[in-house]
Amino acid sequence: QVQLVESGGGLVQAGGSLRLSCAASGRTFNAMAWFRQTPKKERDFVAAISWRGIGTWSADSVKGRFTVSRDNAKNTAYLQMNSLKPEDTAVYYCAAQTATGSIYTTDLYGSWGQGTQVTVSS
Repeated sequence: QVQLVESGGGLVQAGGSLRLSCAASGRTFNAMAWFRQTPKKERDFVAAISWRGIGTWSADSVKGRFTVSRDNAKNTAYLQMNSLKPEDTAVYYCAAQTATGSIYTTDLYGSWGQGTQVTVSS
């Protein structure tokens, strides 16, 4: 089991920046990802990073604005969000991929953070 604790998030004006953190403990995992969810939608993939390799992945909607990174010494992943837009408003979840497969779907993520609200005002 992987335990994940998120921090960051909050309220920001459009064009602003926020950084989310996700501290992991417990067993090893393949990758760490960020998903987001609004009340009317399913949980959508935002970005991911390989935990031992160099791979990163981002959704088209956030490319050039969001950057995923990690600090292996702290066992922590980060999502730097710049140029935020009102449509980025959502609850953001970090998740640890505990089985090998597609990075983009929720099925292979066995552990999830508690979620953190990001609100971008226009």
